[in-house]
Amino acid sequence: MALALWGMFSATVALLFMLALLLTVMVYRARQLYKLGVWLQDARPETIPEADGLWDDTFSQLYKMVKQHNQTKQELASELHHIEQATAALPEGVAILNEANRLEWFNPLAQQHFYLDAEHDTMQDITYLVRQPEFIEYLQESNFNEPLIMTPARHDNMVLSIKLIPYGGNKRLLISRDITQFKLIESMRRDFVANVSHELRTPLTVVSGFVENLQDMSDLNQDSARRALDLMAEQTRRMDNLVADLLTLSRLENEQSPLNEEAVDIKGLLNEVYQEGKLLSGERHVLRLELASTANLSGNRNELHSAFGNLLSNAIRYTPDGGEILLRWFERDGQPVYAVQDSGIGIAAQHIPRLTERFYRVDRSRSRETGGTGLGLAIVKHIAIRHQAKLEILSEEGHGSTFSLVFPVKRALR
Repeated sequence: MALALWGMFSATVALLFMLALLLTVMVYRARQLYKLGVWLQDARPETIPEADGLWDDTFSQLYKMVKQHNQTKQELASELHHIEQATAALPEGVAILNEANRLEWFNPLAQQHFYLDAEHDTMQDITYLVRQPEFIEYLQESNFNEPLIMTPARHDNMVLSIKLIPYGGNKRLLISRDITQFKLIESMRRDFVANVSHELRTPLTVVSGFVENLQDMSDLNQDSARRALDLMAEQTRRMDNLVADLLTLSRLENEQSPLNEEAVDIKGLLNEVYQEGKLLSGERHVLRLELASTANLSGNRNELHSAFGNLLSNAIRYTPDGGEILLRWFERDGQPVYAVQDSGIGIAAQHIPRLTERFYRVDRSRSRETGGTGLGLAIVKHIAIRHQAKLEILSEEGHGSTFSLVFPVKRALR
């Protein structure tokens, strides 16, 4: 076109035409570059500029690249979210420490264990946040074969097991596990062994002592023999009851022992328990039975008889002569409830949470005098668990107690 203009007019006209055309192309290119620059500041597929020619091909390729990048980004974000959910669901606290012992990341349980703040404590030195000397010493030893057992500074009632695991060069995983319940169970097992030994030692000592006396006494008279034999029989019965209760507890705690359920006639069962209670009381107390509900139960009759009887016998043992004991069967919000209310000595508040522990006694001397084994409430607790029931204890020292078994609605038979 320029050559034609040159031939028709002059070289100046042709040159001006070429300059105007090049300027137009440059302005067009500059405009497209400006649109591309603006779009790159917030590159989203839905806002990509429109163009034609080579620029349309360019923008189309960029559109595909951004769309693929966004899809990859979404997939990575989704995977990261799944990983965060998985670590949050772990039963252990997990934190990542770099080579300078700074916190790069931690899950919610680690945050709870060490009282961390996700907003302010990231990339902070762990020794500034967890200042117990034993932890700092464990961190510096670099011997992580055995875990560290410690109590966090701000959780006096918690025991943590801490382990460091090196990985990825100079980084380390800090794993923390709450073992408070395990420590409590371990303590209870130690107490259990000590208490069983103590409980069995007394009757065995009595029986053994009287047997030796009988063997050594050449002029043993009938009264002395009778007294010795009566005491031996009493201690033997006590050991027999203790062993029977231990076997019962063992059977109840055995997960392989099935609960053989049946329709239990509660009126008949409670009348039976009531008569046994009257025999045990020997008319020393005023016993009353109140049946405010006609609902029966789906459960194991023998186990329910044991639980109901244990609660009543405890009330009789710890209620002074002349006191009143009320057995009640009623419903609360559709839930069947068996309650034993007494006017006895009551229980101080600090003892109530531990009453269902094996051999735990509020008054050891009185419990032994009344013939208790210290296992009755532990048996009641396990029977309640097997029947999805709840054991409620209301008591005030000097003002009596109320022990209730609250059964779920689904066990009521109407």
